Amino acid sequence: MTTPVTVAGKIFLIFYGLLGCAATILFFNLFLERIITLLAVVMKAVRLRRLRTSGLLPPGICQDFAASTLPGWKPSVYHVMLILGLSAIVISCCASAMYTPVEGWAYLDSLYFCFVTFSTIGFGDLVSSQSAVYGYQSLYRLANCLFILAGVCCIYSLFNVISIVIKQVLNWMLGKANAFLGRRNAIRPGSRLRKGRFGQTPDSDGPCDSDTEGRRLSGEMISMRDLTGSNKISLAIMQKQLSESANGYPRTVCGSSRQNGFSGGVGALGIMNNRLAETSDSR
Repeated sequence: MTTPVTVAGKIFLIFYGLLGCAATILFFNLFLERIITLLAVVMKAVRLRRLRTSGLLPPGICQDFAASTLPGWKPSVYHVMLILGLSAIVISCCASAMYTPVEGWAYLDSLYFCFVTFSTIGFGDLVSSQSAVYGYQSLYRLANCLFILAGVCCIYSLFNVISIVIKQVLNWMLGKANAFLGRRNAIRPGSRLRKGRFGQTPDSDGPCDSDTEGRRLSGEMISMRDLTGSNKISLAIMQKQLSESANGYPRTVCGSSRQNGFSGGVGALGIMNNRLAETSDSR
């Protein structure tokens, strides 16, 4: 329940909090890395033991197999989440068993205090070590600090792993949504090529062999780079057609324009060059 009162104390808290919170987050991240490394070693040893007992791994090459297989292998994120969740539950139950007789709280209130404290929410409705007298007060405060430190490490690591699982679920949902929308609204360039060369309609969903001719699978959506590229090509073709229709192509002026140094061009530039070519020929 100690809080800064003076202006100097509050300013010091702000600057100290920047470094202190950053260092604490670094400590929690290192704790999670060490937990993952420990779990990887333990689970690899369990797997090797299982292979050895099942007879799939000869005893003579056990050490070589352990050194050569699974380089950089990490346990599954679901296994880590399960182990961290069980660890947090065990620590919370043990801490609640200590808080209930010492602080005089109900066991569910002690579990609630453990979650609020371990997750660093800190509502302040329940605060430990606030009574005037405790039996074995120094030992209780030491156990209180150790429980809080271990609980915060487990809960923080569990939150990180849960965020990874949530990200995987969201990516899976987005992939399903993109596949669902892609089957209905996919932009498939080269449909005219498919119709002209293979006798298929532009909306046919037949598989394609290559993407070099602008063909795509029916469930694949075009990327933004391909979309802008196809738009540029379509715009250039439209400008060329407008230029040809404005100048009455095909004309014999094309050969003379090259002789006079004027290139055909596209769009307004093509119209201007063709006019200049006609003027130079007439003169």
